[in-house]
Amino acid sequence: MKQVICTFFLAMHTLSAFAQTGKVMDNLSVPSKLLKSERKYAIYLPPDYATSERSYPVLYLLHGAGDDHTGWVQFGEVLNITDKAIREGTATPMIIVMPDADTGRRGYFNDVKGDWNYEDFFFQELMPHVEKKFRIKANKRFRAVAGLSMGGGGTYMYALHHPELFSSACPLSASAGPITVEDAKKNLVRNNPDIQDSTVTNYYNRHSALALINNIKDDQKKAIRWYIDCGDDDFLYEGNSLVHIAMKKKEIPHEFRIREGAHNWTYWRESLPKVLEFVSQAFHQY
Repeated sequence: MKQVICTFFLAMHTLSAFAQTGKVMDNLSVPSKLLKSERKYAIYLPPDYATSERSYPVLYLLHGAGDDHTGWVQFGEVLNITDKAIREGTATPMIIVMPDADTGRRGYFNDVKGDWNYEDFFFQELMPHVEKKFRIKANKRFRAVAGLSMGGGGTYMYALHHPELFSSACPLSASAGPITVEDAKKNLVRNNPDIQDSTVTNYYNRHSALALINNIKDDQKKAIRWYIDCGDDDFLYEGNSLVHIAMKKKEIPHEFRIREGAHNWTYWRESLPKVLEFVSQAFHQY
């Protein structure tokens, strides 16, 4: 009898552990009229999504250059890390959306020539699609954005361009955009040799985190909760350090972390639990 009882409780424990597992789908897609293509994305659904009828907050999690929408799934271990954070109570159950920004052209922004408008796709097509398809709380308080490297650049830009849409933003080892207008011109002239100086200036003002922060309006300084993280051996340290200094000068509240590490997945896997905790603070009503 004792053995039967032990077996029963072991089985119940196993079922309980199984029930605490979230779900990842990494081959979903949305048709895009703007990009004239079918766009892939991955999604993480929390452990109780299938058994509840509630809606959930959402984190848009952006990959870096060289990866695609499966990067955070395959290398970032988003399923195991998020399940663990939810199970331990450091993160609230949430949906995580991971779009593909490496098919057709690489990047999260609208092209300077206007013939590849990825940022427009993100806000006008992807976001409405997933927030209708899944049970997502579709308002600012319950929406966050984070990303690494190129995706960190997307995080800076999306949050600074649309502070009305996100409660928190977490750029990790981010490409913060050109530091000066001259840097922007060097980057743009490679593929656009006849580009006008006025076009370069406009693009810089729109795609440099420093320019956007320096031009931020006083009533927007507290619109976003910022968590900025970059390794002490990361080659993108300069842009993130200058963003931190600019935010300090403008009195923009933010968390700035320099940890031991370089520009690699070992670093970002260690960053993700803190990101989940940080965005959950707003989702929980801190």
